[in-house]
Amino acid sequence: MSERHPSGSFSDVLYGVAAYSLWGLIPLYFKVVAQVSPVEVLAHRVLWSFVVLAVLASLLGRWGDVWKDLRNRKIVLLLGLNSLLMAANWLTFIYSVLTDQVLQSSLGYFIGPLIIVLLGALFLRERLRPAQRVSLGMAVVGVLVFTVAMGAMPGIALILALTGAFHGLIRKLTPVDGFVSLTIETLLIVPLSVVFLSYLAVTAKNSGNSAALLGLLMLSGPVTTVPFLCFGRAVRRLRLSTMGFLQYLLPSLQFLLAVAVFHESFSTAQLVSFACIWTAIGIYTVDSYRPIRQGQLPPIEPLAIDP
Repeated sequence: MSERHPSGSFSDVLYGVAAYSLWGLIPLYFKVVAQVSPVEVLAHRVLWSFVVLAVLASLLGRWGDVWKDLRNRKIVLLLGLNSLLMAANWLTFIYSVLTDQVLQSSLGYFIGPLIIVLLGALFLRERLRPAQRVSLGMAVVGVLVFTVAMGAMPGIALILALTGAFHGLIRKLTPVDGFVSLTIETLLIVPLSVVFLSYLAVTAKNSGNSAALLGLLMLSGPVTTVPFLCFGRAVRRLRLSTMGFLQYLLPSLQFLLAVAVFHESFSTAQLVSFACIWTAIGIYTVDSYRPIRQGQLPPIEPLAIDP
């Protein structure tokens, strides 16, 4: 883990706010390309994200780090698994936006940090404090209430939370910095995206050939990488507790978009569900200050996988 500045400057906080705010508002972009199928959008996102990352790697002189890590079989296997988790997470999120289920994606990103605390206990033998157990229990209650209200498991929320948490766990176990890991993760799956997009083009099964639509899809590259670069700047310089607070901007903005902008249905039962989740987050956040008061950093980093 890289060493962080004790508190960070105001500009570093702005980078963190920018990262999570852009991620929180990203449903607005995917609504613009709603006429394209989720899988095709995903393929374009992987392709153009890699193009942007490749340009940045060249400008920053980071290809040496990328090739060094690609020669390490263990790192390639771990990041290859993370590539699949990232693709599943991105596809699920895109699907949630295009099918008017942003409320569920918001729920998933709210409970994600709690899931990664649980994974830390299961896989890293990190002891759960009593308050953490209570917060996890409240999150489970919230999910159960949401399930009863909807008459089905919130599959989108659970997939987003689990893929994001496992992605974060693997990142924690892999000695590679964020920029290099994201570059390798996209590199490993970009051939599949190219083959799929080529197939759509040859068979004329793509969603359209207009220059305007292609331009919009190409924007998925900077839409993906700009928030991540802001995140990378902030997470190196700010306390984990600060990043822990800021990460809830993402699901909060998605929640507001779902209810106020996209006018998704929001019942009383769903409100109770979210109230349970918000209570769980409040307990977890307050308890996270205890290690800091004792001169320690929280054991779990904020989720670093973008929607």
